[in-house]
Amino acid sequence: MKYTQLGKTGLRVSRLGLGCMSYGTPSWRPWVLSEEASQPFFRRAVELGINFFDTADMYSLGVSEEVTGRALRRYAKMEEVVLATKVFFPMADGPNMRGLSRKHIVQACEASLKRLGVEAIDLYQIHRMDPQTPIEETLCALDQLVRQGKVRYLGASSTFAWQFARALGLADLNGWTRFVSMQDHYNLVYREEEREMHPLCEAEGIGILPWSPLARGLLAGSRTSLEDKSSTPRAKSDAYSSMLYDQPGDWEVVEATRRVAAARNVPPAQVALAWLLSRPWVTAPIIGATKMEHLEDAVRAVDLKLQPEEIQQLEAPYQPHALRGM
Repeated sequence: MKYTQLGKTGLRVSRLGLGCMSYGTPSWRPWVLSEEASQPFFRRAVELGINFFDTADMYSLGVSEEVTGRALRRYAKMEEVVLATKVFFPMADGPNMRGLSRKHIVQACEASLKRLGVEAIDLYQIHRMDPQTPIEETLCALDQLVRQGKVRYLGASSTFAWQFARALGLADLNGWTRFVSMQDHYNLVYREEEREMHPLCEAEGIGILPWSPLARGLLAGSRTSLEDKSSTPRAKSDAYSSMLYDQPGDWEVVEATRRVAAARNVPPAQVALAWLLSRPWVTAPIIGATKMEHLEDAVRAVDLKLQPEEIQQLEAPYQPHALRGM
């Protein structure tokens, strides 16, 4: 495994982060693994050198945090782990059980700390921006958590570049803790973040942590078409995937990835991840794994160096998209 700094902080993370949405309870989503079934993935990730683990309070409505915390305390040295979670999406039906108000942020952080079984969260991320709450209220509440020692670093996910730039500017103006990372929707099939968000992050020293690096499995080689809903358990029940990837040109990118992978005699997932890791602005893609080969293939991608002509083949079919995943 290789390691790098998260943005311009001194925090060092593995070049891949293990996303923990797949670990919790199948009663939340049928493709989610139970705690017992998920344990080997945490153990193997630690063995392979992954030190960055990303979850969220809304994954399995808190169960993912519980499973992740127990697994890491069992298999890892917690002082070496970078543990990330998120806040924003509803945790219950009540009006104050969602969003980025001071009340919900503070309560959600306390609940996440308890579920994770830690005294401080390494990277606390807003899962989305909250249009119902003034950004000043959100930033001040997050800064309070850092000053109290409950959170060490702050991150954001999937927002407009102008909103993120405004948040950074307000933090600087008021002496509040800045965001150090952006977890955004980015892969070979969806590259709209290259237009504004990534140049902003490069200029501001923000680490980029792409989610859905394999385009919801499209780039993993298991699907036969954009319309294929039966190849994997997740494809059968993941309606969100068809909302993200529904353009005919998307499949041309998948086919280009497969051609490059076949020529290299490696799985398409390795090529797709190697492409992401070749982007100088990318810190660590957030990978998911429900089969052990998913994890093993992802780690092998860290050492796969693509040639310029291969990168050109992968990028050539791309067509612009409307914004997705915001």
